[in-house]
Amino acid sequence: MDFVDQGDHMTPTLSPKQSISAVWKEIHGSSNWETLLDPLHSNLRREILKYGEFVQATYDAFDFDPLSEFCGSCRYNRRKLFETLGLTKHGYKVRKYIYALSHVDVPDWLKRSCATWSKDSNWMGYVAVSRKEESQRIGRRDIMVAWRGTVSPSEWFKDLTTSLEHIDSTNVKVQEGFLSVYKSKDELTRFNKLSASEQVMQEVIKLVNFYRGKGEEVSLTVTGHSLGGALALLNAYEAATVIPDLFVSVISFGAPRVGNIAFKEKLNELGVKTLRVVVKQDIVPKLPGLMNKMLNKFHGLTGKLNWVYRHVGTQLKLDSFTSPYLKHESDLSGSHNLELYLHLIDGFLSKKSKYRWNARRDLALITITHLNTDDPKKTEHSLALDGAMERLHLILP
Repeated sequence: MDFVDQGDHMTPTLSPKQSISAVWKEIHGSSNWETLLDPLHSNLRREILKYGEFVQATYDAFDFDPLSEFCGSCRYNRRKLFETLGLTKHGYKVRKYIYALSHVDVPDWLKRSCATWSKDSNWMGYVAVSRKEESQRIGRRDIMVAWRGTVSPSEWFKDLTTSLEHIDSTNVKVQEGFLSVYKSKDELTRFNKLSASEQVMQEVIKLVNFYRGKGEEVSLTVTGHSLGGALALLNAYEAATVIPDLFVSVISFGAPRVGNIAFKEKLNELGVKTLRVVVKQDIVPKLPGLMNKMLNKFHGLTGKLNWVYRHVGTQLKLDSFTSPYLKHESDLSGSHNLELYLHLIDGFLSKKSKYRWNARRDLALITITHLNTDDPKKTEHSLALDGAMERLHLILP
């Protein structure tokens, strides 16, 4: 009976939307989330889901139809993005769209002709800022940057074969392809006369100066999924380097490794707080450098090698097998799906606990291929699954 829907009064849709103004720095990693992940604090769960939905918007709004003349662009005007996608509840306003050059290996559906919207650039995300009411709830003016990832995880095997490259004059190195997406520009293009890096940093610096000038406390939260998680780290690194005394945090989903040990140490030195959400069955967080797991066992010998990739920050590890609603099988593409990540976060209590019985994130948000509908027996989950299937039939052909 725990799984029978008796209304929102019994099991709220999300964790309580409480004021976190007194503890926002702890929620964003000032103590590296030492006491908040196991068990997962309800306030932290809500914030992770909030930023995850901001990232999901980059997929929902992205036009990747190869037959569309606007392929590679955003489907919606920035002033209508949150309203169209139902995200006004979070209390943020979009301030700027970000575009990046695609002078790296891209999937076939992004190889467009000159007659399309842009043969060079792709919409990669946006900058938003918290409105007054939300700023009061979260205790500061939050500037948020959301980065889009790749559509198919199978692309990683082809795209992550390039080497590490210096990001500055030090020993700090990052993956060449990620840096190319973040830094490339071309005066002859329409949308990338400035690089993605220059576009986002111009807007962030402007917003920081404006709100600090009004006497407000300001933070920067950078978030992304997959490739977007890698770009989020590069963005956070640059922001923390350029803007003094700015509280910078990263919440990434299914992000790959980005740089070497010097990159990791420099981020720690800059005070960037990173919460890295991964799913056990997802292969992308294990890339690039499939040999890294073995090399890490010999950290005393390899710890300072500049060619070894290193993960950054604190990890929140999820297991898709804990959800009673999902198929219990290893699935490369399914395990990397962002909505699956958000489903697992909503149901996560602790490493030793079962899936949260009163999790209420709509199952219709997960594609039908991920749901466990094979068992003919009526289990305690069947009523919830039946309801989800009814909703799925309304939105899927």
